[in-house]
Parts: sequence; C-alpha cells; structure tokens
Amino acid sequence: DLIFIHQLKFSLKKKHQCVFEGIAKQGDSTLLNSIYTDLYITQGCSEQVNIEHEVRQIEVTSRHHESQEIPVECAKMFKAPEQDKEVRTVLTKGVAGIGKSVSVQKFVLDWAEGKENQDIRFIFPLPFREMNLMENEKQSLMHLITQFFPESKGLNLTRRNNFKVLFILDGLDECRLPLYFDGNETWSDVSLPAFLDVLLTNLIKGNLLPSALIWITTRPAAASKIPPDCTDQVTEIRGFNDAQKEEYFKKRFTDENQAKEIIDHVKQSKSLFIMCHIPVFCWISATVLRNILEEKRCNDVRNQSANTSKALQESNTEDTPKTLTQMYTHFLRFQIQQSRRKYYGEYTPGVSWEKKGVLSLGKLAFQQLEKNNLIFYKTDLESCGIDIYKASVYSGMCTQIFKEETGIIFGTMYCFVHLSIQEFIAALYAHVFLDINKKSVFFQDSAEQQKNEMIDLLKTAVDEALKSDNGHLDLFLRFLLGLSLQSNRRLLQGLFTQQDGIDQSKKEIVQYIKQKFEGNLSPERSINLFYCLNELNDQTLVKEIQTHLSKGSLSSGDLSPAQWSALAFVLLTSEEELEEFELQKFKKSDECLIRLSAVIRNSKRAL
Repeated sequence: DLIFIHQLKFSLKKKHQCVFEGIAKQGDSTLLNSIYTDLYITQGCSEQVNIEHEVRQIEVTSRHHESQEIPVECAKMFKAPEQDKEVRTVLTKGVAGIGKSVSVQKFVLDWAEGKENQDIRFIFPLPFREMNLMENEKQSLMHLITQFFPESKGLNLTRRNNFKVLFILDGLDECRLPLYFDGNETWSDVSLPAFLDVLLTNLIKGNLLPSALIWITTRPAAASKIPPDCTDQVTEIRGFNDAQKEEYFKKRFTDENQAKEIIDHVKQSKSLFIMCHIPVFCWISATVLRNILEEKRCNDVRNQSANTSKALQESNTEDTPKTLTQMYTHFLRFQIQQSRRKYYGEYTPGVSWEKKGVLSLGKLAFQQLEKNNLIFYKTDLESCGIDIYKASVYSGMCTQIFKEETGIIFGTMYCFVHLSIQEFIAALYAHVFLDINKKSVFFQDSAEQQKNEMIDLLKTAVDEALKSDNGHLDLFLRFLLGLSLQSNRRLLQGLFTQQDGIDQSKKEIVQYIKQKFEGNLSPERSINLFYCLNELNDQTLVKEIQTHLSKGSLSSGDLSPAQWSALAFVLLTSEEELEEFELQKFKKSDECLIRLSAVIRNSKRAL
C-alpha cells in the first residue's frame, strides 16, 4: 500500500501544484500555494430552494451576516462540529467561478504534500465533465479508478477495508448522467462491471465501499440531484469576503500602490465590489484595471506628464469601467488585442474584429445559455458550425475567453472561462446578429421576413428574462442592455455597422422597463431591472427615492409599485449593513411586506 500511496501522492502533487488562472493549459502557470487566498466557506445553507440567477444570489448573500454563520476551513471539510457525529458524505455548493474546483485542488495538494488529512490513505478526484464521456460503457469501480490513476493498478479495494479512501466528485452541475438513485439496481462488488450511473449512485449511497468518504461539489441548482439522506454535511462556498477580496488584489499585484489604487476603484462601484465575491471576477477586474493603468501611464510618459500617480481616479472618464458591461467589454478588447500581438505582431491601439468568429462562438454561447450548459462537447460545437480545428484556434487566440481541455483519459471538452463571459459573448452575439441579419436572435428560426430593430430585440429580451423561473437570463439582459449604449459600442468599433437610432432605443427601453414595475413582478425580478437601469446609466428612480429618504419625506401610502421597488433596491445596495430594519416606519400592508421582503430577509431583525 505504501508504494501505491507514494505514487498517487507524487502524481496528484504534479497535477495540482500549478494553477492556470482563467486559462486552460496555455500561458504561464503559477504555483497554487503562492497565490491561494482562503475562501469564505460556511456550514449548511439556506433551506429554501434558490431559484435566482447566480449573480443575484451573490448580490444577496454579500449582505449576510458572518456572525450568524458557522465558518468551515477547507482542510477540515470532513470534521464534524459535533465530535460524536461521523461525516461520510459532504455536499459543497457554490455559484459558477466561486472557487469550488480550486478548493478541491488545494485540499488534494495539501494531502499530497503531507500537510493535511493524513488519516486519509487514498484520494481519487473524479471530475464529472470527464466521466460524461464514459456514460455508455460498462466497467467496474476498480477499472474506473485505474483509468484515471494508472499508478493505482494492482491496488485492492474491498468492502472490508477499514482505512479511509476519499472520492471527490467535482462539478455535479456538469454531469450529463441521469443519476437514478431510486431506479438503479443495488451494486456492491467493486470488481464487477456496470454502467457508470449505477456505479456512482451506489458509491454515493455507500453500497460499493461503505467506508469510503465522498465529497461532491456543485452549483446550487443541481444540488437536488443528490437525495438529502445521502449527505451528512452540506457546506457552501461564498467566495471572498471583503477582507479576502483585498488580500487577493494584494497578492496579485506586488506593487502596493497599484494594488491600493485598483482596490479603491473597485470599491467605488457597488455592483463591481459585490461581484468581487467571485474570484474569477476579481481576476477579470485585475486584468482590465492593470491594462488600463499601464495604457494611461504609457500615455502620460509620452505626454511627459509630471505626475503619473492615481491614474484611475484622476482620469475618471468613461474609459474606466464602472458597470459590468464596461468591465467585460474592456476585457474582451484586451484579450483580442493580446492575441493579435501574439499571433500577428500587431501593436495597433484599435481592435481588428473577426465577425465570423464572434458569430460562431456567440451562437454557441447563446444556444448553450438557453440550455443552461457550461461544458460543451464536439457535437455541440458542430451544431454551431465550429469545426474542431477552429475550436483549437479560438482557444489558442482567446485563451482567457474560451478554453479547450483534454481529459485525463480521452475526449476533449470546451467551455467559456466563466458563465458570465458566456453570457456576455451571448449578448454580444445578439447585437452582431441583429446588425448583420436585421433579425432578433429570439426569432432567428422564424420564417417571417419582417425586419427587427434594436428596440424589438431589447423589449423581447426584457420579456423573456421576466418570464424565466430561475432568472437564468438576468445577467445576459444586463449585458444586452449595456451593449446598446453608444459609449460601449464605441469600444467595439468595427464590429457594428448600424449606429442609427441608438439614443432613441435607450429612451424607449428605459420607459419600457419602468412600465414593467407597474405589473405584478416578484421582488427579485424588480431588483434585477434596477441593475439593468444601472447598465443603461439611468438612476432617476433611485435618486428620487434617495432624496425622499434623506429628507425623511417618504410616505409609504403614496408610493407607486416602481417606487416600492426602488426603495428595496436602495436599501439592499446601501453601504450600511442592515443590522436592524425599521419596518414600522412604513405603513404595514400586504404590498409593503411583499415589496420589501428581500430587505427583511437580509436584515438581522425587523421591527
């Protein structure tokens, strides 16, 4: 056994010691231990099923009070707070990009380096994205292990083993297996072949190896695939708390002044600072703001400016991103510029756009977003007219947008670096498709020849997003609206030909959104519409409510539905923590309770 343990640790250390931040296997790698920042992980999670878009979940949980929660260290995931309780199966939830896979990587690396959890004899990480490719073949559990870990060949695991073995099933949300916990036959022989679905359900239930520990990671929406009686402990990765965000930027930038400048800028925009709970968004922000700083300083040197410090704050122009759409537009521009320099030696300030590439990748992003898929395979790409060679070219030219991953065993998988990048590319595709075809992506399969204008696209998107049960189009809608602004389209110069009627479309869609508040909207959908207005640079309703609040002249009896929603948005996005919400200030009515329910839920107590 000692030989197997040594070989497995050596192999896992080699595989897990480096991190490719934001990119697949191209570019420079960094030692995980040198940049790893602890994440805020809590025991248990909300009992109610959260059907909001994941970014909205982050915006809500950013206001939760840490004092009311039980924090969990990543290395102690299998240590129960109650000493007498044995933890065999842990289910860890977290939104896309929050750090689930990196937490797994750190846990495995610490074990392989002999630092933590040495009471566990073997750890076998089995990612769902790779196991999907084995769906139709029969194999034994031992054969599955040796396919992923050839060095374990000859190892004999049986039901009688009394030592600890940990199986890490990473990315349940990426699983395309049915996982029939009730319908699958009972399987208890580790050497007998069965379909993968049968092996996994029996492994999780404890039929195959009763003493084995199981750690499953997933995005929240897929967590219900695992029956509650199959898990002993549920944890939730919340990403970075405010102190950890700052620690991340300080580790990312060795120049202390540059780190402080970037932290200060991100803090100026509430929506950007909230998004920094997601480590991938911290990385996007760091990439964009560092590039902007470097560009500005180069310009200052050229202009022989005496004082080059505080470039971000002093410029304070529309060039410096203050909204999500601006941040992602800059990110895309920098990645395209970078790839042009790398492949063609181009050092032009502008960007050369390859519309065909944007359309192909965009179609993939849009179609898979509608299906709620983050991982794609060869057939998904082919259905969008992308051949496999082209996919390699895209992942080579845009390593930090689209990536290609070759599995340990066989098969190639593709994905966007983060769900939000997929949503941004999908929104960009909708605009480019309209520009070229004069047709909305929502009606692209329709036989009607009627031309669509931008306002038609925007109105349909608002309606579709409001129809969604789980808010899966919420962020796509924010990006789509943001990309309709002239200021953002200027950054994408060369990609669009039509510039007429942009200002008129903005006026019309702002009015259209404001009318929606008068309808029977849920508080969650209303709040997302305010984030949409923010992307459109329209704060009229919010400012109106803020003025009333500051003067103390708010009479709840006179509030329109739009003003109720604005009040909830203002209270939820204020700088102050909601220690105590004085509901008694407002006239108690059903409408008041419904409209302010999100505020009440996020306060320690309501009076």
